[in-house]
Amino acid sequence: MANTYQNLQKSHPCFGGNRNNTGRIHLPVSPGCNISCKFCDRKINDDEERPGVTSKVLTPKEALQVLEKALKLCPEITVAGIAGPGDTLATDYALDTFRLIKEHYPQLIKCMSTNGLLLNERAEEIIEVGVESVTVTVNAVDPEIEARLNRFTVYHGKVYIGIEGAALLIENQLKGIRKLADAGITVKVNTVLVPNINGDHIETIAKTVKEAGASIYNIIPLIPQSDLSGEPAPVCAEIDEARTAAGKHIDVFRHCQHCRADAVGLLGGKDYGDMIYERRVAGSDTFSHG
Repeated sequence: MANTYQNLQKSHPCFGGNRNNTGRIHLPVSPGCNISCKFCDRKINDDEERPGVTSKVLTPKEALQVLEKALKLCPEITVAGIAGPGDTLATDYALDTFRLIKEHYPQLIKCMSTNGLLLNERAEEIIEVGVESVTVTVNAVDPEIEARLNRFTVYHGKVYIGIEGAALLIENQLKGIRKLADAGITVKVNTVLVPNINGDHIETIAKTVKEAGASIYNIIPLIPQSDLSGEPAPVCAEIDEARTAAGKHIDVFRHCQHCRADAVGLLGGKDYGDMIYERRVAGSDTFSHG
């Protein structure tokens, strides 16, 4: 039986459940991506605190070893998630990792993030490995707007550019959300807020994904970088306005912390990533061990 949204609100720190005494680990096993977002800048480094960044990319077996080590250091971890640094469905590594977690640590909540391009066709595999929560990044439900945020989409070996690629992505995202929601899996939708591009579109996105079956909606402020380095990041008033508009239709998530793809520990508390991944301290030639 799938873990319900109501249960996750009590047990999953990223849904607000026991945030001060439950933890999560992100396992960076997904190297590549099948869409090219204009604001994305995936990197391997030790010091940037944002999505798409990790110290290293692990194999599924290495991820299981890291998880064992993390649980010894931080037994409060209740959630094993995979959020990159690439897309979790663009390769098999994320699903293979979840199969290992299901076998060795069945008590852990399993969650993943995806751009949703392959969500519809891989939904049965997600259900089979026991994933309980899926976050889908939906930045527009209008292909003309999505095309301004996305360089291209690679689908089954073919490159789709512009509105054609954007329309394909949106169609697959919404079909996938419906399929997972119908199976009882909790779906959270992320939207990167780019005020000059999708700022007036947020309410439409929220209404559309709610109708497709999403339970909660998260607005992520743009970090100006890559092709959108010249776009301003939204100010607090713009974020609040977007949340208010979305909140007319769906529960709104309000404590996203721009977590790295290899985050470990308690939200708002100690992060064990330096110890788990042996990150180097910025400006130092030595590894951090706490």
